[in-house]
Amino acid sequence: MRPQGAAALAGIVAVGVAIAVGELAAGLVAAIPSPVDAIGQTLIPRFPGSVTSWAIDTFGVANRAVLTSGIVLVALLIGAYAGTAGRRHLATPVLLFGGFAALGVLTSQGQPGAAVVPVTLGLGVAAAAGLVLLRWILARVDEDAARALADARDTQEPGTSSSTAPSTDGTVVTVPRRTVVATAGVAALGAVVAGSFGRWVLGGGVTAEPSELSLPRPQSSLPPVTPAVDASGRIEGLSPILTPTDRFFRIDTALSVPRVDPSTWSLRVSGMVDRPLELSLEDLLAEPMSEIDATIACVSNPVGGDLIGTARWLGTPLADLLDRAGVQDAATQIVGRSVDGWTAGFPTELAFDGRDAIVAIAMNGEPLPARHGFPARLIVPGLFGYVSATKWLQEIELTTWEGFDAYWVPRGWAKEGPVKTGARIDVPRLGERLPAGEVVVAGVAWAPIRGIRGVEVRVDDGPFQPAELIEPLSDQTWVQWTATVAVPQGDRSLQVRAIDGDGVVQPQGPRPPAPDGAEGWHRRSIRVGD
Repeated sequence: MRPQGAAALAGIVAVGVAIAVGELAAGLVAAIPSPVDAIGQTLIPRFPGSVTSWAIDTFGVANRAVLTSGIVLVALLIGAYAGTAGRRHLATPVLLFGGFAALGVLTSQGQPGAAVVPVTLGLGVAAAAGLVLLRWILARVDEDAARALADARDTQEPGTSSSTAPSTDGTVVTVPRRTVVATAGVAALGAVVAGSFGRWVLGGGVTAEPSELSLPRPQSSLPPVTPAVDASGRIEGLSPILTPTDRFFRIDTALSVPRVDPSTWSLRVSGMVDRPLELSLEDLLAEPMSEIDATIACVSNPVGGDLIGTARWLGTPLADLLDRAGVQDAATQIVGRSVDGWTAGFPTELAFDGRDAIVAIAMNGEPLPARHGFPARLIVPGLFGYVSATKWLQEIELTTWEGFDAYWVPRGWAKEGPVKTGARIDVPRLGERLPAGEVVVAGVAWAPIRGIRGVEVRVDDGPFQPAELIEPLSDQTWVQWTATVAVPQGDRSLQVRAIDGDGVVQPQGPRPPAPDGAEGWHRRSIRVGD
């Protein structure tokens, strides 16, 4: 291995170790955010809305992993440069590693729970660990290079000009691979273990387990969902009427789950109210609780997509909290603010129009998981999440419609975000091969608040046929549907459309998700016969 290549590898491993130590520190100390995530969280608001939409459309729920991987890759490439430059001038890697640490400290200050002293110490130790390792490996590389050069000169034939001796610029002299590979391998393995442990701890998101929370008994509860109500047990592949929590979609701007200490967390109701409120978690749990079934969706959900789900939520009615606070007449917007600063806003009147808007503390019979908003989040049926579903809720602020634009509005998304009527084919699967004849088609349809009056399916571009609707849990949830259609042999397509409770047929589309939600009849291709 030539010295410059060995130095580049050393720089890559050293940066990897520095990142791993930073992630480990973040996992062990609540006041230290992940440096990688802190940089990412600083970048995300600066991306144009079109870039963010492209990332969600392209990578789906993996968009966070893509961003963090990109940040790490750039850091490793800079590490390669630091390694090669460090053979000539030690000041270069010192400046680069110090710059990384300073950037981490600066970006961390915008993260919830961050404290300057622990962050500075933690990232300082991380940078120092990387520098010490880099310097140690480079010293070994230089020693081996010098030894190789001396050996080459000793073996020169008598009378050979010294000008033909191998040089130390990396073009002739090589160093034993074991010097770098063994050290780099051990260091890389240690970095993977330490970094992975730190990320694993960060993935928990909280300083106390949500499962330890004792849920209050609701004043109004719903009957259990039985197999007679849920057709997914009879039709394999059909989405269940209640989406299991571990399969529920997650779309938000948090690269790592915010770390919320339930013992110090509180919820404020502020702004244009007569009596501002501040509730601890204990206070919130003492409020009257109701169970609701509601379907929520992400505005980025494409036609036929899975960024939508239905859950049974437990929480206190939002209208009750607002009535206690005394909403002023001029307050025309409700803004939910997360512990990480993310915001969503919707018209005040929607909290009082009869829909079951709640401050939710539980999901499907269990305390809210950290990734879904522990300790509390807003659920407002009939609205896309980007204007309503604030997770890790910290504040409910009353303001005017014109006085504030929530997070996604300046990025090109519509200020109002009612969920559009939609339908999806779950069965048969995409590209599935089926025998000719009658085919069972099934899926879900939704128009929260308005409800679903009917669903129709067709084969290719033939006439639409009515589907059978399974009784929905409420007008706030999706409805399962099923139909049996005759399908001729060959490559065929199935298409579905829904009619909402007002009798309005779902638009044919297609329209992309931006700026206020996708529109279009879902189509699925299948192959029938041999």
